[in-house]
This record gives sequence, C-alpha cells and structure tokens, in this order.
Amino acid sequence: MTRYVALLRGVNVGSVRLAMADLRRIVTDLGHEDVTTYLQSGNVAFGSSVRDAEKLAAGIERALTDELSLTVPVLVRSGRELAAVAGGNPYADREDDPKRLLVAFLATAPRESTVDALTVPGGENVSFTVTGREVFLHFPDGGYGRSKFTNAYLEKKLGVVATTRNWKSVRALAELVAG
Repeated sequence: MTRYVALLRGVNVGSVRLAMADLRRIVTDLGHEDVTTYLQSGNVAFGSSVRDAEKLAAGIERALTDELSLTVPVLVRSGRELAAVAGGNPYADREDDPKRLLVAFLATAPRESTVDALTVPGGENVSFTVTGREVFLHFPDGGYGRSKFTNAYLEKKLGVVATTRNWKSVRALAELVAG
C-alpha cells in the first residue's frame, strides 16, 4: 500500500465548492484506504495499491465529474515525492514565515524552453526555482496574495496545470502521508 496526496486545483477558493466529507467519500468509494482531508482546500491523503499517479488523478477527476458535476484538475504525489518536496525547498533556510514560501505543483514537467523564458513580473521581488514538476516560490517582501506571480500566471507561462500550496500545508501534507 502506497500513501498518496491528491491536490485539487481551485477548490473552495473560487467558484468551485466541495465539502471535504464528499471528497473523502468519493476517494473511499474508489477503493482507497485511510482517506483523510487536510483543510478545506482540496487536499486528500490516502493509501492505494494502484501505483500510477496519473491513473489515480484521472479516477478522482472522473468521480468528481460523475457524482458532483465538478470539473476539477487533480494532481497526485506519492508520499515519497512529497517528502522530497518538503525536504528540498531551496529557500527554507532563509525564510521562517511559511506564508512567504510556497510550492506550485505542476501536472507535468514543463518544457525547458518555457522554464527558461519564465520571468517575474516587473517590480516584484520573487524568487523561484523550477525542479521537475514543482516550482518553489519565495516572496520575501510579502505574501503571495499581493503578487502577480500567481498560479494562473505560472499556468499561462509554463503551459501546464498547476496548483499552489503554502509551505505550512506542504509540510503538513508530507507528515500526513508519512504515517
């Protein structure tokens, strides 16, 4: 049994409303075990014998559509992958405010040319590091909420679906799937 986290994009922060009880029920009904949600923003940890994260994501997406008529992108990371993210933030040693550190999880690794072309909007002090399917973000002058370097900006510039979590959530989710 492998532990996973499914990260749903845009749940309960915009127009898509989803009760976490419904999310737990859907993931459980798909045959997964030890299903737990974290916060109200579409984070669900679970155990599964399925070893294909893309298949897991597609199954959850399909069930959300079939049962609740919701179209929500779902990104899945294994516990091992999430532990690597939580242990690999290049800005963690220089920032102790988890609201200034974030991770954008990407559905797929972006093309190298789009990564090379990625820049911070003018006048903003933001550091970023793209590593595979994650973008580590550091906002030293303030929080993510005031920036134009948003999830939507990353999706547009990198050409991939993304969902962003603050550092506190990343660490909590990593602990949740660690057992």
